[in-house]
Amino acid sequence: MNLISDRTALINTENAFKVGPYIVALENAGHKVVKCNLGEPDFPLPAHVREEVKAQLDKDNTHYCDPQGVLGLRKAVAKYIGDARGISISAEQVVVFPGGKPPIGLCQQTYCNPGDEIIYPSPGFPIYESFIHYVGAVPVPLHLREELGFSFNGADLEKLITPRTKLIYLNFPSNPTGGVATPEQLEEIADVIQRRCDPNVRIYSDEIYENILFDGVKNYSIASIKSMQEKTIIASGASKSYSWTGGRVGWAVFPSVSEAQLFKNLNINYFSCIPPYNQEGARLAIESPESEKSIAVMIKAFVERRDFVVDALNKLPGVKCKLPKGAFYVFPNISGVIENLGIDKAYAAMPEEVRNSTSPSTLFQMFLLWNHLVATMDRKSFGQIGCENMHYLRLSIATGIEDLKLGMERMANAINDAAGFVKFIENKEHFS
Repeated sequence: MNLISDRTALINTENAFKVGPYIVALENAGHKVVKCNLGEPDFPLPAHVREEVKAQLDKDNTHYCDPQGVLGLRKAVAKYIGDARGISISAEQVVVFPGGKPPIGLCQQTYCNPGDEIIYPSPGFPIYESFIHYVGAVPVPLHLREELGFSFNGADLEKLITPRTKLIYLNFPSNPTGGVATPEQLEEIADVIQRRCDPNVRIYSDEIYENILFDGVKNYSIASIKSMQEKTIIASGASKSYSWTGGRVGWAVFPSVSEAQLFKNLNINYFSCIPPYNQEGARLAIESPESEKSIAVMIKAFVERRDFVVDALNKLPGVKCKLPKGAFYVFPNISGVIENLGIDKAYAAMPEEVRNSTSPSTLFQMFLLWNHLVATMDRKSFGQIGCENMHYLRLSIATGIEDLKLGMERMANAINDAAGFVKFIENKEHFS
């Protein structure tokens, strides 16, 4: 009898957290690390939300509550999402979760039988791919095209749909690329889904970055398209819009009340309920006009940082970087760096077991961290299947402009440090 179940080995992780202990080790050794790894706004929780949470604690609102979510928050979510997307939503379709991650895996568990296929963007949020083998489903990565602004069209999706397709993930604005969908693009995607998919296929529209948009761009949801609301789960939460990653308040709008009740029951089994004082804070965040001002402050800072970092990256030899229209990441193509530093050759010369645990972009990511003290994320962290010969990094711009300036100086030094990379490889440490 084995101690650990077989399926436990099938679940993966989110590497943004894996890098954390490396950063701590470097900081404990006296180094300053420029942190561009975590997708967490570097702004405080807005004061009006913080005061509401304090008030709820003072009221002793600290006990069990409705496992589906407190009614006030569900009403606020239903009105906000419905008004923004031009659709009608009832509070009974809304389920509140401890953050944005749980519904990702719970939807796979609920909608998919073993052998069913799940289509998801790659590069994309790693939890989409992480759960698929764990629930016995089949991963079908939809590789985003750099020439389309890291997006895809209806023809790209149609090639992947089969009779076993059961769940399709969309993520706009996108993590890690900052890609944003146009209404015309979503119409094309919706047409493919309506023509090719079984009526019981579900679309998981992850819109957690819905308010982090630049250059006058707007968030459009596939649920707004005729006949798509009845197929679409709209997921969002408080973490990004309100700089409240530690609050762990997320929500999803389900196509039907009966589906929402299934997820309420899963909440009962897994979580019982989400802290009511935080839920009331999230309700106020959605309803208060003060929140628009807080979001505007963040966006102004993100635009300044984005413009600086993209310009700086495009001046580096071997780097090409698109200008993202949403979220707070940049996703540079580092293929030239991989070639110029000989990383591709170093990778090819490694033993197979080492190659299987790393990639060329991972080697540069680790070299950049351990030798030049800049924390980033590699392409492999955002979908591993079929990403061979795709050389990118994700840099979070949710860090101060002065740190970003230092980070760009250090990255420029790393790109020109061929001798240092040779020593890094010779040391045979920190390859993943």
